[in-house]
Amino acid sequence: MDNKKIAIIQSNYIPWKGYFDIINSVDEFVIYDDVQYTKNDWRNRNKIKTPNGVQWLAIPVIHNTSLRIKDVKVLNNLWRRKHWNSLIGNYTKAKYFKDFKEQFEFLYLRNTEEYLSEINFVFLKEINKILNIKTTITWVWDYNLEGDKIERIINICKQANANEYLSGPSAKNYIDEDIFIKNNIKLSWIDYTDYQEYDQLYPPFEHGVSIIDLIFNEGENAIKYMKSFTHNVNNG
Repeated sequence: MDNKKIAIIQSNYIPWKGYFDIINSVDEFVIYDDVQYTKNDWRNRNKIKTPNGVQWLAIPVIHNTSLRIKDVKVLNNLWRRKHWNSLIGNYTKAKYFKDFKEQFEFLYLRNTEEYLSEINFVFLKEINKILNIKTTITWVWDYNLEGDKIERIINICKQANANEYLSGPSAKNYIDEDIFIKNNIKLSWIDYTDYQEYDQLYPPFEHGVSIIDLIFNEGENAIKYMKSFTHNVNNG
């Protein structure tokens, strides 16, 4: 059987470069939005650089503790103009801002999605195009979900005919590698350390900001500062 590597991660708003390194490192990326929405998390917010330090861009949503991520709706669309104005105000001086201004302006001001996951997906697709990431993107509800957290992952891997699962390092707190071994699935971990600094506005340098920061500052050179392109970790 040919090697097929997948990752299964929750929906995030304009994620950081590490999120896209995971996408580019696998053959199939599954958006895992069939779990409970968590407040003050990456689902509806991310960080950008400003002259006054790091700033959060947060999408206001209607939520309660019983909602799954895919069922969360935005409070209204006022956030779109607010976020776009923040990007203009803080990135106009970025070297490649003008090259991508039209694309992102369209994403913010011409789309009308009301569900958070759909909003995140629209941004995800466009950023993948910019970075030339060809990975297949699917939704967790394309699969039959059974069992607890880890059993679900195993079952999705089997249904997707994947024999390797790539995880973020934070999952080491709860993932039991023996379960993967028993099911003949290789468990791999992505390494988020030792990223190279790029020509970022407003020192000191900050790695943990939205991928938009890297795109506006480095343009087509952005992939040179991403591990999945420079280290050839994509086996697809």
